[in-house]
Amino acid sequence: MSRIKIIKYEEATDRLKEIYDDLICKRGKLAEVHCIQSLRPESIVKHIDLYMEIMFTRSELSRAEREMMAVVVSAGNKCKYCQIHHAEALNHYWKNEKRVEQLRNDYKQAELTNRELQLCEFSHILTINPELSKKEDITEPLKKSGISDSGILDATLVVAYFNFVNRIVIALDVEIENNSETKGYKY
Repeated sequence: MSRIKIIKYEEATDRLKEIYDDLICKRGKLAEVHCIQSLRPESIVKHIDLYMEIMFTRSELSRAEREMMAVVVSAGNKCKYCQIHHAEALNHYWKNEKRVEQLRNDYKQAELTNRELQLCEFSHILTINPELSKKEDITEPLKKSGISDSGILDATLVVAYFNFVNRIVIALDVEIENNSETKGYKY
């Protein structure tokens, strides 16, 4: 049960109902992370715009790499909700539940390419120990693995976005209501 009032789909009217219907049309389902913002409907719109920009626009980072990073950030923050949602999304690309579960438990034990490992390490450091970036250039391993400055910016945006969302979910106790909630999204 969340810590604040949520206006569920069945109770939504006017602009909130429009926003919910639009999300269902575009994304296939309505997620609890959006419903938690129901008291400020326009924040849902801005949130989705940011999410779509960071996770779906053209980038040298693949969709799978971005979902992989989302899982690593969420695991680092112990955000079960986002781990489950984005592990499901990642498995849409990897099609290997065992590998995805290894990533959730310890990305260093997952079967990753050097590039994937560097993206995971960057995600983990920036989430768990961001002050380390003041002492050393945490972007250097990404550059050495062939990622451009634009790709590094994209990676940083992914990490920052998921730290933002993890804190909403954790602070307001957003929970997955049932196992089917993570199924059926459009990727």
